[in-house]
Amino acid sequence: MHRSAPRLTRILACAAVPVMLVVAGCSSDSDGKKDADASASASPQVTKSEPTVEAAKFAELPDPCSSVAAKTVKSLVPSAKSKNGTRGKSSDSSARGSCSWNGLADKGVKGSQYRWLDVGFTRFASDQTLGSGAARAGEDFTKQVGKTEATDGAKNVKSEPVTGIGDQATKVTYDQSKADEDFRYTTIVARTGNVVVVVNYNGAGYAGSKTPTAETILKGATMAVKDAVAAVADANGSKETGASPETKTSNSPSSSATTKKSD
Repeated sequence: MHRSAPRLTRILACAAVPVMLVVAGCSSDSDGKKDADASASASPQVTKSEPTVEAAKFAELPDPCSSVAAKTVKSLVPSAKSKNGTRGKSSDSSARGSCSWNGLADKGVKGSQYRWLDVGFTRFASDQTLGSGAARAGEDFTKQVGKTEATDGAKNVKSEPVTGIGDQATKVTYDQSKADEDFRYTTIVARTGNVVVVVNYNGAGYAGSKTPTAETILKGATMAVKDAVAAVADANGSKETGASPETKTSNSPSSSATTKKSD
């Protein structure tokens, strides 16, 4: 009996060893999990953001019927039916607008001279999905030049970049016959910032009067488009002095969304 007590003590001591190891093992796993959680929470959270498109340069369009100076209209269409012009319909005047003038100057036995002038504006807003207003206007610029070059019945079509008008500009000159009369045409498509301007000017001689020269019609269209481009800047409280800072070196043909009116 005296010998059994020490033996019992040894058995209990050995039985306690696995329990202690289990407890120690659990404690170690718990500490490891806490360290991992702390490390994860300390790591920086990376968030992806889409690049912001460039803000549109112009927020407003000018009154199209006031965009060409009165003295310019008088010079180009001396016998205009309406000196104030005929305003085109638009569902959103802040995005697009147009105006036209036309008239027949009777010169008696020397015949008559007919003239038509119209100007159109299209403004493009910057859009995160569609791109910047300037880029969108550039695409439309190209389309409008191509559309003019493809005018039905146009003859002797010539296109050429023009410098000193907005950020990019292209002139398209051509001839066309209507009702047995020969017409001379010039269309100038210009982009200033996020706005596309399209000016059409044409003329013909009636009752024996000579057809106006290509140079005369080109000069008139150039006068009108310079007025119109300057009017965009004025409508937005800035001053247009030729090409704006974002002007690129290339003047690749582009286009505008205004619709050319028939003569």
